[in-house]
Formats: sequence, C-alpha cells, structure tokens
Amino acid sequence: MQATQTDPARVPALRPLPRLLVAVLPVAATSFLGSMATRPEIPTWYASLNKPWFNPPDWVFPVAWTVLYAMIAVSLWRLLGARPATGSARRGWWLALAAFAAQLALNAAWTPVFFTAHAVGAALVVVAALLVMVLWTIRLAVPFDRPAAWLLAPYAAWVSFATLLNATILRLN
Repeated sequence: MQATQTDPARVPALRPLPRLLVAVLPVAATSFLGSMATRPEIPTWYASLNKPWFNPPDWVFPVAWTVLYAMIAVSLWRLLGARPATGSARRGWWLALAAFAAQLALNAAWTPVFFTAHAVGAALVVVAALLVMVLWTIRLAVPFDRPAAWLLAPYAAWVSFATLLNATILRLN
C-alpha cells in the first residue's frame, strides 16, 4: 500500500503554496526558454528543413507542450509532497528529485541546441539523453507517488516521438 501525506512516515517537504511555486517556476522557465529559442526559427530555418511525412503541423507543438508542461509541474508538485521522513527511502526520494531536475535541464537544453544552434546531431544526443532521464525519473518516482510517475508517461511518449523526429530530420538534412 502506498503511503499518503497523512502517513507519519511522510513529511511534506514544503507547505502547499511554496511547493506549488517550487514545482511551477522551473517548468515555466523551461517552457519560456524553449519558446524564446523556437519562435524566431519556425518561419525561417525550421521551415527550410526537409521533414518526414509524419512531422506534425507547427501548431501542434505549442499545444502539446502546454499540456505536457502542466502535467510535468503537477508531477513535480506531487513528488515534492511525497517526501519520506528518514532513511534510505529519503535518499531514493532525493535521487528521484535529482533525476527530475536533470530531465528538466535536458529539456531546456534541447531547444536552443536544435533551434538556435541548428545543431541537429547534437540535439539528437540531448533528446535521447532526455528520454532516458524521463524514463528513469518515472521509475524513481513510482515508490513515492504513482500518480506523479504516471503524469510523466505522456511526456515520455512525446519525447520518444521527438527523438524519432529529430533523428529523421538529421537523416533528411
């Protein structure tokens, strides 16, 4: 049985409002950085690339990412609230948060590498590492908050698709 926040073995890391800010701010910053790196490149450099038949229309990306970023923030909010009080479980929780931070940093790194630097090959390395980290984050989050882990599943699916798309764009260009 999964422990809840009312379980004495769980100690909330932060009160709900500060926890919400800690969850939302890094995700919003990642989203903002991605948007700033992407927007000027869509009608110019990105439009000039050869893309595969399965490349979605440009409007799909901001819609998908808005939903995904909301789910990522809720996942982090839940994970932050699932802090174990002591012991090895506490170390596992910190490892899950470190993995979460690493995947968010890779997420923030991919967009400027791909769109600003036009380094499609390097971006493929970043997005593949991102996929590994998202999957690892899901695995590490499961013992602490299953819904937090499952909230990242659509993100993992989208990053899998992004990896395939990035690889195909590299091959075509």
